[in-house]
Amino acid sequence: MPYADIYWDPYPLYARARAAEGLTFIPELDSWLVSRHADAREVLRRPEDFSSANAMLADIPPSPEVLAELARGIGGGGTVVTADGDAHRRYRRPLNRGLSSGRVAALIPFIEERAQALVDSFAGDGRVELMEGYARRLPGEVIGRLFGLDEADVAFAVHGGYQAEALLFHHLGDQERLRAARDMVDLQHMLDRYARARRERPREDLCSEIVMGLAPGADELTPEQRGEVVSNLLNLLIAGHLTTAALIGTSVLHLLSDREQWELLCASPELIPAAVEEAARYDTAVQAFRRITTRPVVLAGTALPAGAQLLVAFGSANRDEARYDRPERFDITRSPARHLAFGHGVHGCPGSHLAREQVRVTLETLTTRLPGLRLSPDLPVTMVPTLMHRSPRALELTW
Repeated sequence: MPYADIYWDPYPLYARARAAEGLTFIPELDSWLVSRHADAREVLRRPEDFSSANAMLADIPPSPEVLAELARGIGGGGTVVTADGDAHRRYRRPLNRGLSSGRVAALIPFIEERAQALVDSFAGDGRVELMEGYARRLPGEVIGRLFGLDEADVAFAVHGGYQAEALLFHHLGDQERLRAARDMVDLQHMLDRYARARRERPREDLCSEIVMGLAPGADELTPEQRGEVVSNLLNLLIAGHLTTAALIGTSVLHLLSDREQWELLCASPELIPAAVEEAARYDTAVQAFRRITTRPVVLAGTALPAGAQLLVAFGSANRDEARYDRPERFDITRSPARHLAFGHGVHGCPGSHLAREQVRVTLETLTTRLPGLRLSPDLPVTMVPTLMHRSPRALELTW
């Protein structure tokens, strides 16, 4: 499979890798592909052997011009995604507090209100492009509320988050990469202003939790503390918004691609929680994260030296024939089974409950308000070519 095809549709490669003995090496990614469910779980539950230090390694190395632009920013600190051991636990604690079940429950009325308002905004038109009209807007408003952002800053935060992701994981032209770097730097400075404001006047929001958790005390934040706080806020903004937007898009796409499944969901709303889990399993938003070995190890019969690069493919593990019956079939009546869409072990996604709630509310709202939804027959769906936040590029719907 040519390298580009991995990004457009990774599933054929995954299937071949699962059928092969041992691990499959992908020269273009300089990584061993961990494709089977049991092997992926093994890696994820052994962080002392499989470090997350390279988890966010950029697919495209930045040019000198991009590096010069990024030097204007505020960041460089470790994050919960790339840390191990004590450092990871330190980054994780304020996230656990900020994303507690109580705080998520308190957000649900807001999620329901905004979902209804967004549907109101296009319900009379008979047509909508769902990614821009809903899927990217609802999680953006929710993460803005969670962070404590001013309403006027939410759109810029969402835009900057997408630009930061594009800089790391999308194939862009030179000028596009430079613009993305500038937008990312501007977002860093905006988040820094919020962090310093919360230092002076803490609030009941996630921004305050991160500041207090990573920089306890009342003194002015040092440059090192500002970099660490901003790095974690930016990481959480991307993870909390883009992953959910992608999952909303793929959930609706696969339900509408199989009319029987959509009509069953409209008639049996009690299946919505199962539909959320099946959508997450079937077309995982975060397809893969990298890991690196800390010592010589053997995985799936393959001997790996210290420093070996791994690509742990959640998307492949979630379609493992040894784990699931008919895994290539999207089926909302499937008996509940654990999947790896939100990771596993110490690096399991702390915001998975919030993401699930947003997809649940979305499906409840759309099946109730617009049961006649269909994919536009004259506008075929293409996916964003990335292993990070896999989603439809656009999703044109009619009713």
